[in-house]
Amino acid sequence: MAKRVTIIDIGSNSVRMVIYEKTSRFAFHILHEEKSKVRISQNAYLHEQNLQKIPMQRTFDALRDFLKISESFKSRKVLCVATSALRDAPNKKEFLHKVKNKLKLNIKVISGDKEAYYGAIACANLLPIQDNALSIDIGGGSTEITFISNKQISNFTSLKIGTVRLKELFFDKNDIDGAIKYIDSKLEFLDDINISSIIGIGGTFRAISSAIMQKQNYPLNKIHAFEYHALYMQDYISQILNTNEEDLLEIGIEKNRFDVIKPGALILQRVLYKLNPTSIITSGVGVREGVYLSDLLRNSKDRFPVNYNTSIRYLIDSHIPDKTFSNNLNKLSKKLFDLTYNYLNIDKKYRYELAIAAKLYPAGSNVHFYSQNKHTYYLIQSALEYGFTHKSIILIATLAKYAKNRLPSSSHLKKYSTLLPEDDITNKLSYLLSLSILLLSHRPRNIDFNLEFNNGKLRIKTNNTLYIAQDGISKLECNHKEFKVIFN
Repeated sequence: MAKRVTIIDIGSNSVRMVIYEKTSRFAFHILHEEKSKVRISQNAYLHEQNLQKIPMQRTFDALRDFLKISESFKSRKVLCVATSALRDAPNKKEFLHKVKNKLKLNIKVISGDKEAYYGAIACANLLPIQDNALSIDIGGGSTEITFISNKQISNFTSLKIGTVRLKELFFDKNDIDGAIKYIDSKLEFLDDINISSIIGIGGTFRAISSAIMQKQNYPLNKIHAFEYHALYMQDYISQILNTNEEDLLEIGIEKNRFDVIKPGALILQRVLYKLNPTSIITSGVGVREGVYLSDLLRNSKDRFPVNYNTSIRYLIDSHIPDKTFSNNLNKLSKKLFDLTYNYLNIDKKYRYELAIAAKLYPAGSNVHFYSQNKHTYYLIQSALEYGFTHKSIILIATLAKYAKNRLPSSSHLKKYSTLLPEDDITNKLSYLLSLSILLLSHRPRNIDFNLEFNNGKLRIKTNNTLYIAQDGISKLECNHKEFKVIFN
């Protein structure tokens, strides 16, 4: 696979482009992203789904600019897919031929099932593992629904209900009852289905989740994997549907969504009534990521290897030149945790976050040595994107921020109190990470000491003096007064 790949997704409402760069076999990051609200399907549903000339020209112009941007990044491969608007258009060949002849771009018009599949594999690979969930991707012309459980996807379906389609067929005519009947007729297959979570894909879903995030004064500015109770969504959708268009801004909806947010909200409301889920999980990924992953993972059945995380690998590839130190920190932190978690009364589930914080701790020094912790904290918060809950991201970032320094500040713990474990647990994990870093102050190629722990006493058995480690550990804050480190 090419190192740099451009993915273009032509939807009914917007055309989007993402340029990805590989850093190793399965690790990647976004180099550039563009979006243009061309609305290629405008007025198509009033003309037997035929694409109209002006929307087609807007889309053509956007694609021409996208290809120039892609060329400037020296992208070696361009994959372009089109969904509902072109799929349903009797006159799509006119547009496809023009683009191919004048722009030398081949557009692949994908089926509804393929569109559902792409969105689902993106969620299955790039969100935290979900049991018994349903992904729903509300687009301009169609809605795709797929069942996801433990990274397994099944029963993908595409329905001819979308925001632009409903707007033109029902909302512009003020026929809301007709829209409800139409939506419900398409959702009959969901009767008697039991699911616990809905995973939301697409602009409508992200707009609603973003507004709910603001209302909750949520402390982390990250929409991907934002999770909340379904009751919040039900209440907010009712607000949207009962608010005049000119007042939508006051409840958190951006102007560029005013004309399609109500049709999208109505689709979601009818789905919620049918399924009554407990939680809502917002996906920042969708068809574009699915197209990329199907190319990247084509020889591994569209899945990452077991226990592989692409975001961790990207951070290591890009920001940690000394892999030995990173690996030793990871091993030592797990060893310290295994020896002490019972005594310190820490839930075993936090072993993973401690180990990842240890592995990624050196990343910030590659940006600026004297502010390493600050930069590691920022890198983890922003770039530890895929496969982690927000709680895990904040805990890992917090441990890295205060490592080898002091215990987390009370103001930091208060700010992230809804995402972090109890203060006492966070402080103990922070101490274990700092202890790991200091014990490896001499940077051995292999861990050259042994550990024993009994009755609150950690004994370091070594033939070396470990003077720097001893000096640093003597100054460390520890909120467990009976915990002692002894060098033999």
